[in-house]
Amino acid sequence: MAKGIVLASGSVHRRELLKNAGVDFTVRPAELDERAVEAPLLGSGATPEDVAQVLAEAKATNVSESHPGEIVIGADQTLALDDRVFHKPANMEEARRTLLSLSGRTHTLNSAVVLVENGTVVWRHVAVARITLRDLDPGFVGRYLAGVGGRALTSVGAYQIEREGVQLMEAIDGDYFTIIGLPILPLLKELRRRGEIDG
Repeated sequence: MAKGIVLASGSVHRRELLKNAGVDFTVRPAELDERAVEAPLLGSGATPEDVAQVLAEAKATNVSESHPGEIVIGADQTLALDDRVFHKPANMEEARRTLLSLSGRTHTLNSAVVLVENGTVVWRHVAVARITLRDLDPGFVGRYLAGVGGRALTSVGAYQIEREGVQLMEAIDGDYFTIIGLPILPLLKELRRRGEIDG
């Protein structure tokens, strides 16, 4: 018998992906300090993929404690350029610096998704996409940020591929869902395998 499905994320994009796929779920964003969870990993040799997975697991486990018997989906994404891991920009100046750092270079998006039941991780997956931004003129970056406004602060790379952010890109290696932040095809496959959705 199918259990309730809970999405442990406040991300509008992840919610829309699941909703558009026809999955019946509730939303319960995790209440935790992501930077505090991440802090012990810094300098430990953990890869950006590891960081994304640990954060996804922490979110889902946090929510699972108050949703016994339900399947909790946790997800997180990291953006890495060489050895540097980026976070969502705190303000427009930080968004500008992020875009100029990524300009003309290839960065990696690591999108982790996990399923947790009764506080135990029962499935995990990390998908990787690589995006090359074109050489960005600083003046254009300023105009781009002025146009998108606060939306630049809602994603780790200060762009949304599904909107004007696609104009920043030169090449993409990876699927759309990984870039949005939820590898939905492997997630749906696992939910079907577990009998949680019709298949």
